[in-house]
Parts: sequence; structure tokens; C-alpha cells
Amino acid sequence: MKKHTQIYMNYFGYDINDFISCEICGGKAVDIHHIEPRGMGGNPNGDKDVIENLQAVCRPCHIFYEGKKQYKEYLKEKHHKALERVKR
Repeated sequence: MKKHTQIYMNYFGYDINDFISCEICGGKAVDIHHIEPRGMGGNPNGDKDVIENLQAVCRPCHIFYEGKKQYKEYLKEKHHKALERVKR
């Protein structure tokens, strides 16, 4: 399992067999999306692999929203609401 996926699952208390809903549409999430992209070639420092930057998304939402700067604030808003539900 990728590091950023593990960070997300640990934060929300998910198990590998749990249904994880897409934070955007509510469908079945299959990807953990970086709201602020790691950039080409990955990010060796891992400073983008923080829960505030990791969002569970379904494949259609990932494809639609990825790399589109005009939706970045919308994605952050949706993710903030997901984080608020956990309130650590």
C-alpha cells in the first residue's frame, strides 16, 4: 500500500476491506488524490503526503478534477468537511 494511502486510512480509521466513499460524489472511492500535486517524478520529501492534502475519490472524479486549478478550492472545501467529521 502506498504511503499516502496508508496515511489517509489511518487518519480516518479505515481498514482495507471498508467502503470508503468519494469525498466529492459519495460513490466508492478507489484513489487517494493529492489536492496539491506532488509534481512530476514524485516528491522525495513527502511534504505533500499529509492528511490535509489527501482526498478519497472515485475514478471518474479523479479523472475529472485532477490537474484543474479552477477546482482546487472546491476540492479543499469538500475535504475540509470530511476532516471536520472526524475532529481529532
